[in-house]
Amino acid sequence: MENKKARIAVLVSGGGTNLQAIIDAEKSGILHSGTVALVISNVRSAYALQRAADAGIPGMWISKKAEGGQEGFERKLASVLEEQQIDLIVLAGFLAILSPAFTARYDHRILNIHPSLIPSFCGEGFYGLKVHEAALAKGVKVTGATVHFVNEIPDGGEIIFQKAVEILDGDTPEILQRRVMEQAEWKLLPAAAEKISAQIVAARS
Repeated sequence: MENKKARIAVLVSGGGTNLQAIIDAEKSGILHSGTVALVISNVRSAYALQRAADAGIPGMWISKKAEGGQEGFERKLASVLEEQQIDLIVLAGFLAILSPAFTARYDHRILNIHPSLIPSFCGEGFYGLKVHEAALAKGVKVTGATVHFVNEIPDGGEIIFQKAVEILDGDTPEILQRRVMEQAEWKLLPAAAEKISAQIVAARS
C-alpha cells in the first residue's frame, strides 16, 4: 500500500543527476519502501526542479534571501517538511549547510552523498569538483563515494554505504567526477534511501 511507504524529500541545488538516479530507482523498484514526495531547491534555476516536474513530483524553491537568512530558511523548510509529512530527507547535491539545530531535529533522518571515501577529502570546502581535484593532486589511486547520515559536522555523520572507484591515468577532475557518479553515487544513494526507508516503515508497524 502506497501510504505505508516512507515519504522522501530530496533537497537539491543543481542539475539533479542524483535526484534522477533516485527517481529511476523508484520506477524500477529498487526503491520500493519509500517514495519521492517532494523536491526542494535553494536555487531557483536548478535543473533538478525540471526533473521533478517531468516525473510528476511536486517541486518548490525556498529562497534564503526571501526568508531573511539561515534561520528563516530552515523554519520555512521545516514547516514544509512537516506539512508534507516527510519521513526522510535526502541531500542530492544540496550545497547549503544545515545548522546543528536543524540536523538535530531530524536525527538519523537526513542522508547525504559525498564524492570521496570519507574520511578522505571531506569536510568544509570539499564539494563538487574540488573533491576530485584534491584526490588527483594527492595522487591517490582509489577514490569513491560515501552515503552518510547528516549531523552538525560537515560530512561527519555515521557512514551507511561506501563504494570504491579506481583512478585511471589521464583522469581530469571532470572525467573522474563522471566515473564516481556512474559507478558509485547513482547506485549508493538510491540503495541507502531504500535501506533507511525500509527501517522507517518497519519501525511504524
